[in-house]
Parts: sequence; C-alpha cells; structure tokens
Amino acid sequence: MEMTEKETFGAIRRSVEKEPYARSLGIRLEELRLGWAVAEMEFSGDMKDLLGTAHGGALFSLIDEAFGAAANSWGTVAVALNVNVVYVRSPSPGETLRAEAEEVHRSETASTCEIRVLGEDGRLIATAQATGYRKKERLPFRI
Repeated sequence: MEMTEKETFGAIRRSVEKEPYARSLGIRLEELRLGWAVAEMEFSGDMKDLLGTAHGGALFSLIDEAFGAAANSWGTVAVALNVNVVYVRSPSPGETLRAEAEEVHRSETASTCEIRVLGEDGRLIATAQATGYRKKERLPFRI
C-alpha cells in the first residue's frame, strides 16, 4: 500500500529525527514538501577545522540532509550520485544555519537540486548542486 504525501513527509521527518549522524550534529528537518526541504543546525565551535573556520564536512552534512529530504519527498528512494559545493564564507559559532534544497529537475531516474546555506542574517554561507539517482523502490520506512 502506497503512503499518502502526508504519511511520506511524516515518515521522512521521523527518520531524520532518529538518524544517529544527523542527531550528533544537531541537524533538524524544519520544512518539507514535494521537491523542497529545509534543514537547520547550530554551528558550534567544535565544528571548526584546523584553521579555525567552518569544517567543510559539517556544512556538507547539512547540505546532504536537506538534499536527501527533498529528493526523497516523492516517496521513492533517491541516492546521491554527485554533490558539488562552493563554500562562500564561514559562519559564526552559535549561529543557526539554514540549508534550503529545491529540486530543479526530476526525471524517471534522476533528481537535481540546488541548495543554499544561509546564516541567521540571510548571508550566503555555501551553495551546492546535487544529483541523485531515483530508484524505483518505495522508501523503506513506514508511517
């Protein structure tokens, strides 16, 4: 039995809430609709790299969470094939970061999203373009 759109969104939200890696970084899924997702996290001091700026892996993780939610919002499994990130500036410690993922193209087998990471004041922190492979199977989690 196929899940409704509302059930799919609820299942994705619960999956993100239970995901150990996302939880370890404090990533939250704030908005979700078809082809669109917003994830947020607080940039903490322990997310800095050896130069004292934002570690690219922390920002990438936020980007990937938003992309994954947007690409999977249709109820079928989509897995990342390629993600290109441009790191624009480092956020300030304690700042809440917002990753907005918008699906700009979807075919039977591919999904392409553009993602913007914004600081609390709306300044651009990073941009990304992500392409995913859309499998034919339904999401493995249920309502």
